[in-house]
Amino acid sequence: MGPLCNLDCRYCYYTGKQPAGGADEGFRMPQAILEHYVIQHIQASPGPVISFSWHGGEPTLAGLDYFCGIVALQRRHLPRGKRIFNGIQTNGTLLDDEWCRFLAAEKFSVGLSLDGPPELHDGCRVTRGGGPTHAAAVRAFEKLKAHGVPCDILCAVHSRNVEHPLEVYRYFREIGAPYLSFLPIVNRPQKNAAGSPDHNVPADAYGEFLCAILGQWIRHDIGRIAVQIFEEAARPSQGQDHSLCIFRETCGDIPVVERNGDFYCCDHFVDEKHRLGNLREKPLVEMLESPEQKSFGAAKRDALPRFCRECEVLDMCNGGCPKDRFLITPEGEPGLNYLCRGYKRFFTYSRPFFDKIAELARARSTARAATPGRNDPCPCGSGLKYKKCCMGKPV
Repeated sequence: MGPLCNLDCRYCYYTGKQPAGGADEGFRMPQAILEHYVIQHIQASPGPVISFSWHGGEPTLAGLDYFCGIVALQRRHLPRGKRIFNGIQTNGTLLDDEWCRFLAAEKFSVGLSLDGPPELHDGCRVTRGGGPTHAAAVRAFEKLKAHGVPCDILCAVHSRNVEHPLEVYRYFREIGAPYLSFLPIVNRPQKNAAGSPDHNVPADAYGEFLCAILGQWIRHDIGRIAVQIFEEAARPSQGQDHSLCIFRETCGDIPVVERNGDFYCCDHFVDEKHRLGNLREKPLVEMLESPEQKSFGAAKRDALPRFCRECEVLDMCNGGCPKDRFLITPEGEPGLNYLCRGYKRFFTYSRPFFDKIAELARARSTARAATPGRNDPCPCGSGLKYKKCCMGKPV
């Protein structure tokens, strides 16, 4: 549906994106382009699981019948031995029982936008007429739960709710949210740009927001609630690469195909400079593997200022999302992330905890590996099997 949405969220960066083609083509991706896209997406996916992510604007504006058609196309072109996973990001206001039955039957996962309790959500997430949307979003969350649809909460963190971290987190705990993502709102100040910088989250406040929630999560919710940025913060301690693009060393793995078939490097860079072609004229896999796309991804690492390269939490942050790198370092070098101070505060605060967790996990793994099996020779040297000798004796 391109940028089309039924809400008028004050901080939205995407509603001003108008890809070539214009409204005369309609806002739904035309069926011919849709089928072309589905076929090429399947062909470009080498693994056994093929993942589709449907975004907008508001994708449910396309209608349930349209999504039934998407699933039919996927089935028609799915090779033997592979399966498809669909995810959709929605504001939830149009979801009803019929939608939820479809999402459950087709095993969609849903990302639902919800910014906390009503007084913090409704200040920014409003209808076209300026009305509240919290009740509709929560109603969607309850319906999705009732139908057994996996639902992650995407909470945009802006200048208003960032001042109330515990209220936000406890609210999500109360409604039974199983998985939380906190998306910091950062809109670069510029003329005629969608998304007002007035709602930008202050960097320092964002760091304190995450630290406060981490404390609550450690005390009450480890193993009960998953928090995306906590999972990411733990990965370097575990010797793992980041899974979230904004914290990876390089990016470029999350491009976007617009409703007219145009391919862009990233949904934060839907502009002519980052348009690499159209899948009606150039194969999708060719654009994915193009030097331009690879160069876009590598620039995230290569353009890091020295201030970032020498940072003690570089492996946890990797400079953050390139779209947010519009500040100047203390040495006067461009390319510092707007959220730098917030990220540094949180990652410095959280690292000792995640290092300790990783250390304990490694110790348990070593202990399990060192314990002989029941029928192994007893390590005491008796010549007997472990179960006939020292097994069960006090150490």
